Amino acid sequence: MKLLLLTLAALLLLSQLTPGSTRKCWNLRGKCRQKCFRKERVYVYCTNNKMCCVKPKYQPKHLPWKV
Repeated sequence: MKLLLLTLAALLLLSQLTPGSTRKCWNLRGKCRQKCFRKERVYVYCTNNKMCCVKPKYQPKHLPWKV
């Protein structure tokens, strides 16, 4: 019985530690966050005033000859 209670307590704690659902942005390639990770860049802003953090490989390439 103690083992069952310990297992339930551990599962409850682990369910609280998993990250919440972050909103997707930029064609489902980015995530809306307050702060981007090291390997991400801000390209646009989300509707909830957070930054849309996108990995550089998913951002469009800027062509210098097109305006």
